[in-house]
Order: sequence, then structure tokens, then C-alpha cells
Amino acid sequence: MEYRRLGRLGHQSSVLIYGAASLGSVTQDVADASIQEALAAGINHVDTAASYGESELRLGATMAAWRDRVFLATKVEARGYDDAWASINRSLERLRTDRVDLLQLHNVSTWQTLDQVTAPDGALRAALRARDEGLTTGIGITGHTHEAPKVHLEGLRRFDFDTVLTPLNHRLARVPGFADAFAALAAEAKAGDRGLMTIKCIARRPWGDAPQRYATWYEPFDDQPTIDAAVAWLLNGHPEVTGIATAGETRLLARMLRAEAARAGVTMADASAVLDALDEDAYSSVFAGM
Repeated sequence: MEYRRLGRLGHQSSVLIYGAASLGSVTQDVADASIQEALAAGINHVDTAASYGESELRLGATMAAWRDRVFLATKVEARGYDDAWASINRSLERLRTDRVDLLQLHNVSTWQTLDQVTAPDGALRAALRARDEGLTTGIGITGHTHEAPKVHLEGLRRFDFDTVLTPLNHRLARVPGFADAFAALAAEAKAGDRGLMTIKCIARRPWGDAPQRYATWYEPFDDQPTIDAAVAWLLNGHPEVTGIATAGETRLLARMLRAEAARAGVTMADASAVLDALDEDAYSSVFAGM
């Protein structure tokens, strides 16, 4: 497992970040096994959210056993100060910890939501209070959609966030304007020594009418060669990215771990060749129509 510095927060984070959305609707036994699988593989950064179903509760059940081994991040999706402050405290209770390492404003993906959270009575004020009271070390911003990199860039100009979690994969990079927007965001993050993390690495396409075989809200890749290519394309081709969140499905964790271990020597061109061979029906933006 490779480790990269999470900007000025200084943590050497595993390049695979445990996406605890995968624990939202599983039993405690499944959650415990998945957490141990991640820790055994060298993952030392866990990312959850107040809105991820039972995820915080599943993590909290065994938190005391491994809290000192991981960088712990959660998210607050409430937009206003009062609701956000209540959500932050509820998350700490559910996680059974007195602090997190990173508190992120969740799903800030549109100009409207950015205005809401950065308003004088917005969620950012609650996050600042949490930092002042020692409930978190860092404050970050996250989001989805094709517009997310642009929205997050403006977010960094309004407030000096410590981290950004934004979408990126091979197909998104081909959406008109997306690659340029991501590059501008990455440059701004680097200039401020901020951690840059990404989501949706192995997102394949919207489910559409297909049977939903996994817990993810989008259809993920599940064959090993394509997962290998998607992970290598992102991690080998984007050294500016600290890490990528694993998919929100426990059954796919082992495949992402294998991909990370196998990516040495794989060039971006090699990975792109595999992904370029997929037609639009087999590989499309999960944000189409959003």
C-alpha cells in the first residue's frame, strides 16, 4: 500500500481510503470483517458520513479497538448552522469518539448549496465551532456532479478548506470542460497545501433499468481487469491526488485492494487503452442527467 501526504494536515494517508458508505446497510458482522480486511491491507484512512445509513454506528461498535490506527473523517450534510451542529454531535455519539480528524461539508455540488453552507448561519459556522472546541482537526468540502470541481474551486476561494473530496475517473475526464476544471481545482489545492481526494474511481454508469446487484447508487465495475485499469489510471496518472475512496460496497473492497497492489509499472496510456475500449453503453458518466 502506498501512502501520500494529506496536504497541510500532514497525515500519510493510504492511497485507498476506506469508503464506509459500504457499511450503511450491512450487519455488524459484515462490517467488522470488512474493517479488518481494510486494516490488514494497510488502509489507515476511514471516510464516513452522517447520511450513510448505519455506517457510523457500525464503525462505532469497534472504534475503541482501532481508533488510534486510522485517520477518521466524517461528513455533515445539513446546510444550516443549528442542524449541522446537531448532526456533528450525533456523529460523534454514533462513532463513539470525542473527536474526528476531518469534518467535511457533504455533497456541496451546486452553487446553491455552496451559498447555503458558507452563509453566516450556514454549516461552515458549525464546522468552525467544532474545530474551535477540539472536535475536529481539519475541515473539508465534498461533492458530486459534473460541476463539483468548479463549485469546489469557488469554495476554496471563499474559505480556506483543508481538504477537497471531488469526483474523478477516466470517463468523467472526457466530459467537456471537466478535465480543465479538475486541473484548476488541483492547482488551487496544491497552492494552499490542501489534501485532494477523489471519489467514483470505479463507477461504470447509472443503474438505469439493470438489476441493482450492489449497494452503490451507481453501477460499478466489478471485473478485475477493468478495476485494475481504473485504479492505475487514477493513482499512477494523478500524483496530485492523495487517495481515492473505495466503492460503497464491501464485496468490491478486495478487488480494489488487488488493483492497488498490481498497479506498479502500469502507465496511464496502458490503463487508458483498456478503458477506451469500452463503448458509451458500457461506460458512461454516473452523473448524466443530474
